[in-house]
Amino acid sequence: MTTPAAGSSPAKQPPPFRLPDIPEKDPNDMTSSKHLARNGNMYRLAHHLDNPGTTIVSGERYICAEPGSPGRYPDLLVAFDADPELYESNNGYVVSLQAKPPDLVLEIASRATGHMDTGEKRDFYASLGIAEYWRFDETGEFHGEKLGGDRLVDGAYQSIPVETLADGRIRSYSRLLGLYICWEMGNLEFYDPKTGSPLPSLDSLGEELQAEQQQREMAESRIRQLEEQLRQSQP
Repeated sequence: MTTPAAGSSPAKQPPPFRLPDIPEKDPNDMTSSKHLARNGNMYRLAHHLDNPGTTIVSGERYICAEPGSPGRYPDLLVAFDADPELYESNNGYVVSLQAKPPDLVLEIASRATGHMDTGEKRDFYASLGIAEYWRFDETGEFHGEKLGGDRLVDGAYQSIPVETLADGRIRSYSRLLGLYICWEMGNLEFYDPKTGSPLPSLDSLGEELQAEQQQREMAESRIRQLEEQLRQSQP
């Protein structure tokens, strides 16, 4: 048995596997930004689901079965009981390294890629074992429907019922999110069935955070006052 020589440096660990960045998008393929980033939908959903230490809410990074296998980059990915730090170091989601598939993916239709969302992408996500696959189409032109969802049953996707409400909203229920996914006048919305309302806007979330900060500051100030009173009362 040999031992490292005194003063020798430990063996370097190989860098973690890292997926490449996704290709630069075609100008006609920027609808995901409109419906997930610019309106704050991704942040609102992450805030609602909470548990940032074990929940990944992200998108537009590769997902693959194992290092070196073919991948896709969904517009939205949600994974519970996962490792967000590993997701960052891998620059995407590797099922074999996370030891589980994501729970949900969603694709936003675009002229450039809409035809793939209902075919080869659907097959690919089913092969990875992703429990729910959702599709949103602002106009219905590229998917043939404005909202669609599938749930994995015995290894194959089955359609999730979709309903049209009297006000024109189209919605379907995601068991995994515990939310309604809605098409509303061409916009993507997430509705909380407990309140019957959309998830809080960025403005209301900001006000909520500000109120929480003020409450913390008031509590800390009261603690300091009590500590000072206690100190003065001591002989």
